[in-house]
Amino acid sequence: MPFLDSPTRFGSISISLHWLTALAIPTVFALGWWMTGLDYYHPWYLRAPEWHVGSGLLLFGLLILRVLWRAAQSAPLPLPTKHAWETRAAIWNHHLMLTLSLLASFSGYLIVTAAGQAASVFDAFTVPAIPAFMDRQEDLAGTLHWYSAVLLMALIALHAAAALKHHLIDRDATLTRMLGIRQESKP
Repeated sequence: MPFLDSPTRFGSISISLHWLTALAIPTVFALGWWMTGLDYYHPWYLRAPEWHVGSGLLLFGLLILRVLWRAAQSAPLPLPTKHAWETRAAIWNHHLMLTLSLLASFSGYLIVTAAGQAASVFDAFTVPAIPAFMDRQEDLAGTLHWYSAVLLMALIALHAAAALKHHLIDRDATLTRMLGIRQESKP
């Protein structure tokens, strides 16, 4: 499989970035959801936020890499079997998912660094803090973090449902293209 995208298929780098983020985003979300329900006496009460922050910051780096890669690579052309509205809906959903992913990650960073301390990534390195630049930054960023993450998960569910619809009902190559499997669309 080629590394670069072509007009008819995704390359291995785009496919890898897609599936890494597809695994990482729900994992970081689930960890965040779980950690907010821990009580003070739970053995993971202090460690879970460290894992959520570390994995969230790594995800943010992966998302930036994905944006840069997409800017350098044109996505394959839409399949000829798709309706124009499906193509527009897919483009909007992709843009919204990426925007919400970046927003959730960056707002999480603003929460963690609101007190002016750097954010630690699994004690391997730290990300410098941006000094608080608004009143109640931690609270406002927390609200933004929560709602952007929840909306993102809804859009991911819609994205997955659409991919399954294209695969099981339309029987086109939408899903197999992102899996790296070469298959021609059936009319």
